[in-house]
Amino acid sequence: MSGDSTEARFWAVAEPLLADATVTRSTMMGLPCLRADGRFFASFDRRNAALIVKLPASRVNELMESGGAEPFAPSGRRFREWAAIGSGRPETWPALLREALAFVAAQQVSDS
Repeated sequence: MSGDSTEARFWAVAEPLLADATVTRSTMMGLPCLRADGRFFASFDRRNAALIVKLPASRVNELMESGGAEPFAPSGRRFREWAAIGSGRPETWPALLREALAFVAAQQVSDS
């Protein structure tokens, strides 16, 4: 699948989340992404056609150990609360997007 059609799949999976008034389209490091109340929670990495999601570090480790994700490490530095899920696992994208949204929403509440 080409990067363009995989990116289209990212936006198709993200579309239901955009119905939430707190969720907006944006860019992060030049990549298309989603924000909730201004906080990044998901992105699409065009370089490797992967969904990038923000989750608790323990959940990211669990996904990596099970083979369900790779570390997100732009420029060689791993972001411990971010996981990259390849385009070969699109069935997992909707649930992981919802999980990432819930994670950043909970952080927003705890910060107030």
